[in-house]
Amino acid sequence: MNIYRVGLDEDDFEAVRASPPAMSSICPLLLLLLPLISAQTFHWGPCPSPQVQPNFRVEKYLGRWYEIERLPASFEKGTCIEANYSLRKDGTIQVLNSQFYKEKVRSVEGTAVIRDSREPAKLGVSFSYFTPYAPYWVLTTDYTSLSVVYSCTSFLHLFHIDYAWILSRSPKPSASTVRYAKELLVREGIDISRMKATVQNC
Repeated sequence: MNIYRVGLDEDDFEAVRASPPAMSSICPLLLLLLPLISAQTFHWGPCPSPQVQPNFRVEKYLGRWYEIERLPASFEKGTCIEANYSLRKDGTIQVLNSQFYKEKVRSVEGTAVIRDSREPAKLGVSFSYFTPYAPYWVLTTDYTSLSVVYSCTSFLHLFHIDYAWILSRSPKPSASTVRYAKELLVREGIDISRMKATVQNC
């Protein structure tokens, strides 16, 4: 659960959620993050605080979701991107993301957790034992056709890098469904000007 990092490529995986270092000036931080920023969606100021799905039911969310559109993500380079979620015996959620890239299907496994039972739609996801859990906020879902997911990391409250995904149970949802998802993101103050469609023709 992208961030629900849909379509992470194990050959190109980048740890984009490292904790920001303490430093006296923002300039060195910007220099260090320049390669990351160029491939992501960068904004000045802290992360927005969008509303999330009320009474979220993770057991209804399990299963396959197709990525329909997304904000830029350096770890997503292929086509036919999808995510599969299943419940483990220990109560964590197995996240299996896949994409078709360089003539083969590539997949990566991660773990999602509900970090606060009072806000079950605000999950955390990690794809490595060495990286902290990244936000995976379900802004809305009907469980059967649509999910809108948002993730944001703030650096010293001076700027933030965010991700957004429109997911569907079908690789080809209706235009009205996609339009509704985009309108919701805009209402929540999320910039979708760089959002692009994911090819789902496999």
